[in-house]
Amino acid sequence: MLFVTQFEELWFDALESLMDLRKAGFNHVVFLHIIERDKVAMRRGKGYLKDEEVRLREMANVRFIDWAENLFEQGMEVGAYIVVGNVLPKIISTAKEEGVDLIVTGRHRRPKLEELYAGSETLELLSRTSTPVLIHKYMLPSGKINEKPFERPLLALDWSDASENAVKYLLGFAGVIKKVVAIHVASEKLFKSDSSMEIQAIRKDNRQKLDAVCDRFRDVGIDAESHLYVGATCEQIEKAAQEREATMIVGGTTGSKPLKEIFLGSTARKLAERSSFPTLLIPATAKSEES
Repeated sequence: MLFVTQFEELWFDALESLMDLRKAGFNHVVFLHIIERDKVAMRRGKGYLKDEEVRLREMANVRFIDWAENLFEQGMEVGAYIVVGNVLPKIISTAKEEGVDLIVTGRHRRPKLEELYAGSETLELLSRTSTPVLIHKYMLPSGKINEKPFERPLLALDWSDASENAVKYLLGFAGVIKKVVAIHVASEKLFKSDSSMEIQAIRKDNRQKLDAVCDRFRDVGIDAESHLYVGATCEQIEKAAQEREATMIVGGTTGSKPLKEIFLGSTARKLAERSSFPTLLIPATAKSEES
């Protein structure tokens, strides 16, 4: 697991909330802190502040040593990187170098005018890595810690190859996941037919697909339930997560054709940046237990 922190949103309690993943074989955590160049550059074009870089490095190092000591006591393996540069390239290169199975990062809050750019950063990361990415919002709106985000994930399916890969990925978390809530959001346009038989056929087809997915989870010992929603995709996913008391939202992505995929357009940006739930996005090229 690559745990990316700028010490803004993700602290040690966020990492502790993921310790259940040890049951799925996540026994090695790599910390990554990126010192962005503009934070160590002198104002008015006078150059680079080496002393400021050293100060920021040492502050990060102190925190990481403290975190590592705690994890060592729990039998975990730990590594750490403190680097200077641009965020996205450093995340991608570190994930590749360490061969991680999951990237955990935070949601960086930005002013309204910068929200679109913030969302594009998330999409760019997904398009440039085959590793699943968890945008971890571990603090619930109530102020309580989301202690076990993988316990009851809401899996949003669009019947694409990408969402099939998301199913395969979650099947590897038996022992961690207690129940999967599988949903499909159908477009309202499909339900504007004058034929009630046609509408019922659409409903039946989606229900059968959802039930088949649930059976696959039950086969590996994970409880599952399914629900069909109709309406705007992002709003219905968020609504379903609230209604079904989900601990996380999960979806598949392709990265190669972002405008054609449910989770790589405005939906992905809204869920990743604005949803109150942790959002796990799984590229179609990600490795899974079944593959």
